[in-house]
Amino acid sequence: MLLATLVVTITYQAGLDPPGGLWEDDHDGHKIGHPVLQLTHPTRYRVFFYSNSATFVTSLVVIMMLQSRFLLKRHTLEAALVLDLFGLITAYGAGSTRDVKTSIYIVALAGLVLVYVIVHITIRDHDPEPADDAAVKDLDSKRKLLLLAAILAATLTYQAGLTPPGGFWSSDDEGLGRRSGFPVLLDNYPRRYEAFFYCNSLSFMASVTLILLLVNPKLYRPGIRCYALYVCMVVGMFGLMGAYAAGSSRHLKTSLYVLTLVGAVLAFIASQVAIFWIIRHNQAGSPQADLPDRQLRQGEDGEADDNSNKEKYMLEYLMLLGILAASMTYQTGLKPPGGLWQDNDNGHSAGNPILHDINKHRYYAFFYSNSTSFMASIVVVVMLLPLTTFHNHNLPLWPMHTAILLDMFSLLVAYAAASNRKWETSRNVILLIIPVLAYIAVYATMSVFYHRKDQSASNENTNTNATD
Repeated sequence: MLLATLVVTITYQAGLDPPGGLWEDDHDGHKIGHPVLQLTHPTRYRVFFYSNSATFVTSLVVIMMLQSRFLLKRHTLEAALVLDLFGLITAYGAGSTRDVKTSIYIVALAGLVLVYVIVHITIRDHDPEPADDAAVKDLDSKRKLLLLAAILAATLTYQAGLTPPGGFWSSDDEGLGRRSGFPVLLDNYPRRYEAFFYCNSLSFMASVTLILLLVNPKLYRPGIRCYALYVCMVVGMFGLMGAYAAGSSRHLKTSLYVLTLVGAVLAFIASQVAIFWIIRHNQAGSPQADLPDRQLRQGEDGEADDNSNKEKYMLEYLMLLGILAASMTYQTGLKPPGGLWQDNDNGHSAGNPILHDINKHRYYAFFYSNSTSFMASIVVVVMLLPLTTFHNHNLPLWPMHTAILLDMFSLLVAYAAASNRKWETSRNVILLIIPVLAYIAVYATMSVFYHRKDQSASNENTNTNATD
């Protein structure tokens, strides 16, 4: 349901706002409001349009199929979802570039990821299929987290690939080499555009391939056990970071800040890998390392099981927060508030943020806060992926809670800076948190007094009954 709903959303938007943009006049044989790509690259446009439309219709059918138990029992849903994902790949390959060779390259990325996973599973996974329900439920729980992250990453990168940062040229200019429907960023910042394009495409193809694998139990179970699917997810996250760093900024100062954040995230991830490698090594040396999780939990009491379930739900909750924050900040980073310049006149460049030129301080406040929130979200997602693979890691969750707090505070500052153009209004937006916190404090205080009063009344009734 989640996959079909999000695919309906992105294909609906892509169909109404196609790659290449729309004509803004009625000159030279084209009509205003018609797709530019339809005239400049008719074959490519038809491939994109019908693939995107077929995916949209298939997703609607999948949503209707979910109402029928008869269809769910015969694996028709999985077959429809596979068709859905292949339609997405074809539409992305046709709509994200104007060159046949480049389209072949980016579609081939999905094949490379798929081959890697199969080879990894063949070489590393020699464990038998889990026989007990506890092991199967554990793998399904890990699958849900991976599927959630992969679906949202695929939807983000699909939209960004079809409508890249900087927008499209709306008219031809032979003197300057501009072509209608081509990305502005490609002409003004070719290296930056190529870095964004390939990182975004890598993340999209890795995410779609991961979803394809997670649909089939015979593939995702060994893939999770040998960590091949986790590698795909981390590659997708790295692709997102690279695409954000290349596509969100046009100036040296902001680029250095984003690259510094990326370096900090990579260093943190390296430390995480070292920590979990040590944990895995210690678990391998434990005499109980080869026992299934169900046997390891036989000596635990009910309270320990409750704590384990609470921690599991907390991990899922933090993962959802991190993914949603990353999706918001990725989109606004690539398409900043205030819009983008459409020409190179009066000292500004086409595709650059307008807010940067008319109010630099406000733009920097938004950009740095938005970038911090995005990188904090990626840190949360990457930190939580290894935690789902270890049951007895005994690691505190306060680093993740701290990252989420930094994430939410940065979101608040970015919203206050970009949602208006007056500092007084921005200050008032931030100060809105004070009455909200005061309301929560009053409610919590009243709740404590109410429960104490209720407990006192209950104790008095108990004492009276005991006396009688």
